Amino acid sequence: MSESESVRRTETIPQWKQDEVDALVDFIQGYSSVGIVGVAGIPSKQLQNMRRGLHGKAEVRMSRNTLVTRALDEVDSGYEELNEFIAGQVALIGTNDNPFGLYKQLEESKTPAPINAGEVAPNDIVIPEGDTGVDPGPFVGELQQIGASARIMDGSIKVTEDSTVLSEGEVVSEDLANVLSELGIEPKEVGLDLKSVYSEGVLFAPEELAIDVDEYRADIQSAVSAATNLSVNAVYPTTQTAPTLLGKAAGQAKALGLHAAIENEELMPELVARADAQLRALAAQIDDEEALPEELRGAAAAAPAASDEEEEDVQADEEAEADTEEAADDDEDDEDDGDGLGMMFG
Repeated sequence: MSESESVRRTETIPQWKQDEVDALVDFIQGYSSVGIVGVAGIPSKQLQNMRRGLHGKAEVRMSRNTLVTRALDEVDSGYEELNEFIAGQVALIGTNDNPFGLYKQLEESKTPAPINAGEVAPNDIVIPEGDTGVDPGPFVGELQQIGASARIMDGSIKVTEDSTVLSEGEVVSEDLANVLSELGIEPKEVGLDLKSVYSEGVLFAPEELAIDVDEYRADIQSAVSAATNLSVNAVYPTTQTAPTLLGKAAGQAKALGLHAAIENEELMPELVARADAQLRALAAQIDDEEALPEELRGAAAAAPAASDEEEEDVQADEEAEADTEEAADDDEDDEDDGDGLGMMFG
């Protein structure tokens, strides 16, 4: 056999494998987000339940790792970056949802499960304080042997305090597995373990997708509020802030017009009302009603209380008059000083 014939035979793959690769390529190209999930340790029945639970939201596609790798390479366009996560028992998962939504769905689909001897603890295993519900007997010794604080009390075996019997990353012993099974403690979660997701040209790691939605929403709302305040204070118009800026400008223009007593069709009712109130307040200060026009007599009883704005206007007018008088006095003093200097120096 020639070398070229040997190469051709090596490169030739069965038709069923090529058909499977083509199906996997169609699967990958059919979704906006594609990821790799671990399926190790999931019983077949639970896996089927999970796939049914994801129906309409995401689809799981299982195949040989070598064929999945070949399909990702054929699609290219960045999907080949998922190849580094293909190891052990894994499957493809596709969805048109965003990667954050996919991660949340997979986490919510996980269910508690017992742990077996020889498995690695996914987290600290704690036997909680309380009545075990087990009658006095050898079980109290089994609890004590694995490190739980237990004793017989009131005709039952009780754990007197929360007891950490195994740390995360340590291997579960047979004795511990038996005790946990007896107590009905299921310390691990079984579910599709997301390894990575490729979406719109970006490769996402699971830790990047594990966000607190409520906290994220609060942060966005806070940022929007701060940006709106900045835009309004800097008088920078945008689609969102233009109505606020126009309303603020209209209010300031109206306040200026009232303060300057500018005659304007919109301002005249308020200007007349303010003038009337000021006139009646002034009339109320005159003791001799005979000196008042008939329509102003009794104004002391009928005069409305001046508003805070009117009181501020009156005070501002009084201060302005005082400043004017003081300035006039200063001018007179300056003139006297000038005359004195003229007399001294001829």
